[in-house]
Amino acid sequence: MEHRRHRRKAGLHRIVKIRILEGYQIWIRFADKIEGTVDLSDLVGKGVFASWTDPEEFAKVFIDPETHTLAWPGGIDLAPDALYEDVAAQKAA
Repeated sequence: MEHRRHRRKAGLHRIVKIRILEGYQIWIRFADKIEGTVDLSDLVGKGVFASWTDPEEFAKVFIDPETHTLAWPGGIDLAPDALYEDVAAQKAA
């Protein structure tokens, strides 16, 4: 799964609800009712995600009110389109 830092105005894929799960996973619901789990464990400890080696830092995730995507303190966020594709692919499988 490829994720990148991405700042933009709210687009088509708006996250409306999240729930933190074990193992660096997050359940996500989008505005169009698509929902599923993304596994972010492959990002832990890499680059801007170095602080996630502490699970408490990962747990600080929130929905950015401007971009409507996953975000963390310090300006870290994930591209909502990539997250949406990951969740939608689960539904198609």
